[in-house]
Formats: sequence, C-alpha cells, structure tokens
Amino acid sequence: MDLKKFFPGKTVQIDKQSFEKAYNIYWEKVFAVCYNNIGDVEPAKGMVQDIFRSLWERRDDLQLVEIEHYLMRSAKFKAFEYIRNKVNRKRIHESQLIGYPATSNCTEEQVLYNDLKDKIENLVDTLPTQCKKVYKLSRKQGLHNKEIAAILNISERAVEYHITRAMSSLKLGLAGY
Repeated sequence: MDLKKFFPGKTVQIDKQSFEKAYNIYWEKVFAVCYNNIGDVEPAKGMVQDIFRSLWERRDDLQLVEIEHYLMRSAKFKAFEYIRNKVNRKRIHESQLIGYPATSNCTEEQVLYNDLKDKIENLVDTLPTQCKKVYKLSRKQGLHNKEIAAILNISERAVEYHITRAMSSLKLGLAGY
C-alpha cells in the first residue's frame, strides 16, 4: 500500500495522520532492510526509530512523492552508516591495543590506584571546610555549579572559586605522581 493513494499525483505533505499511516505501513519493511544489512535486532529497531523520528522532525522541509523510496533509502543509508561506524570503532580499538602489553599486573595497578585515591582523600581533608564541601559536591556527587550554589547558599562565582582553589591544591599535592 502506498501513501500516494492518500495523496494521488501530489507530493506528500506529512501531518500526524499521514505520518501514522506511513509508520504503520512501512515500519516492518524499514526494519527488514536494516536488519538484513546489519543482522542485529536491537540496533535495527533503533535505526527504524531514528528514521521515523527524522521524518517527523523534517516533515515541513521534505517534499516527498514516493515516501516508500525515501524510507527504504534512509534505511539503507542508516545501515551502511552503522556498519561504517562499527568498522571504524573496531579499527580504533585495535590500534589502541597495539603496543599495550598482553598481560598486566592487576595487583600492582590496584595498589597504585588505592594509594593515589588515599592521597587524594588526604589532600581533600586538608582543604578549608567550604572548599571541601564544594569539591565533594562537585566531584563526588557530580552536581553542577548552580546546584551547589543553591545547596550551600553561595554564589556560582564562589563555587567556581572554591573548585579552582581545590583543584590547584590537589595539583600541587599530587605533583609527585
């Protein structure tokens, strides 16, 4: 079934109703194209959603005569893009492994990590009280400056000052590392 039956001889203008019809008619075909090219269900489902989301977002700019052709081409391009990105990620991963020792001393690395972590905690404990609070809220709890300012009832500028001060102090204290 083609949407041209709904809009004979004209370019398809996509509104909510025609979008829903297109989705119901073509989602299986779009999924089949994606799945047949990549062989993985979940990424193929994501591609279908991306294609239809893009169609909806670009509905005012698109002038489609054959929506099926547009969707099938989009599916092919999306699958090829996925394959290209997968190959590139594999190449990058392999190039990062070159020169990396096949075995490593996990125990030694864990000891060094724990030592560094203890050193950082000791340095943080030496910070002034407000500076320590700001640092912990920022780095350990992952809060943004605005949130920290609201919690501690200080200005964002003060938060920035305390973070800068804490980082400088840590950098100085960790110079040996």
